[in-house]
Amino acid sequence: MSLPIKIGLGFGLAGLLLTVIGIVRGTVPTNPASMAVALLIGGGVWFLVSWAVATAAVDVEQGAGE
Repeated sequence: MSLPIKIGLGFGLAGLLLTVIGIVRGTVPTNPASMAVALLIGGGVWFLVSWAVATAAVDVEQGAGE
């Protein structure tokens, strides 16, 4: 597994944890669809953004060595 994916998974899990904390605190409606969307957005967006930044950083570092 590549480094950007590992970083993305770490931040995605952090986003999921924060979303679950928000659900437990009652900031999300108890509708299952609302909870699913919150988890998807919370974990998915954190994964996608952190993966993209990590991928760009790895590409820059590999290009700097040339």
